[in-house]
Amino acid sequence: MRRSRSSAYKRPGSGLSGRNRKIAIGVAIAALAGGALAVGTGMSNASTTCDGLDNSLRETLSFMADQRAHPNAQTDAVLANRQAVVDLINLQRQQAGCTTNIAAPPAATKPATKAPTTAPTRAATTAPTKAATTAPAGNTGTGTGEVVCKGSTVTLSGEAGAPFASSGTFPIGTKLKVTNLDNNKSITVTVQTTSGSCVLLNNAAFEQVREAGKFLIRRAVIERAG
Repeated sequence: MRRSRSSAYKRPGSGLSGRNRKIAIGVAIAALAGGALAVGTGMSNASTTCDGLDNSLRETLSFMADQRAHPNAQTDAVLANRQAVVDLINLQRQQAGCTTNIAAPPAATKPATKAPTTAPTRAATTAPTKAATTAPAGNTGTGTGEVVCKGSTVTLSGEAGAPFASSGTFPIGTKLKVTNLDNNKSITVTVQTTSGSCVLLNNAAFEQVREAGKFLIRRAVIERAG
């Protein structure tokens, strides 16, 4: 006696009741969605990290190029310091999986010197006296508590040691207060080295005000503190 084809073959999973089958499908979909969310979140954090490190490297290389184009008595020491920073940032970028190629800007060329020409002699005139002008608001500033470098982002310089800052806007010895508006954390630091930015925080200072996993403060308030 032959069995009927319909009774001899059952599809995989046909033993599940309709309700159990729906539950199994729902669990599978949830697992897939969770995996996609984890991957998406990881990519977002990696992108934020690389944005900050890439920006820090780009500004440091630009500052070094400007130092080479306009050397002074401290250029050699400054370049040595900044090269150590570049090496550290590149190591951090490698560990974070950053792949953007950040190249040093081309060296600035000096304009060709022209032979001086003799201007016709003219009677001396007295220039009108102008009133002294003050620095524009939101730039360097002079008053304690004044907001400066409005709109500037803040990242790390890559330098080790106790908390301090580097700046290309303020002289060494200036005290600045940096506030991260995304978490309301603040730190007051003294400018100890030069850089190509309004303010860069060294590793220890940046660690005290950054959001976890981020190497760039997009919403920062920078104030003169002395």
